Amino acid sequence: MILLDLFLNFFRMGLFTFGGGYAMLPLITETVVSKGWMDLPRILDFTAVSESTPGPFAVNMATYVGNEMGGILGGILATLGVVLPSFIVIIIIVKFIDKFNNSIVVKGCMAGLKPAVIGMIATAVLSVGRSVFFPNGVTTAVFSSPVFWISAAIFIGTLILALKKVNPIIIIILSAAAGIAIGYSLNL
Repeated sequence: MILLDLFLNFFRMGLFTFGGGYAMLPLITETVVSKGWMDLPRILDFTAVSESTPGPFAVNMATYVGNEMGGILGGILATLGVVLPSFIVIIIIVKFIDKFNNSIVVKGCMAGLKPAVIGMIATAVLSVGRSVFFPNGVTTAVFSSPVFWISAAIFIGTLILALKKVNPIIIIILSAAAGIAIGYSLNL
């Protein structure tokens, strides 16, 4: 039953989420937590791993969750579930590309989806940010924690590097190295 549940839930996520993995993060988080498959800290940990490994974010997340819940077959079915809707849609688009290019309905749909995708990405950023910087809620105790200030420094450094258009691979490597060095020195 878990295998079918994994496939169907990730198929639904793949079918109803536009804008890629970041836009999919709130739906993945809500589904995985509500099903009791994982808790939020575990999802956040793998979000970082998923971002740092090759491949599409949503595929990495589906493979990980599926594998954790249903073994190798669960990973395969969750991954198939998340990519199958896009595959089907691309096949349809290729078949009817000329009709879609000039369609008022398609243009209207895209005009509506763009801001919705930005909103979903912003929701993911706020949700992950809240969990990283304020895991126990916003209290004054958070600001006395070295972990908060280390996370804030890495975030600000990453933001500066991104604004200076430093290659994302270098940013990931530097962030990982800083996190490892600081975590090792503080025994986190």
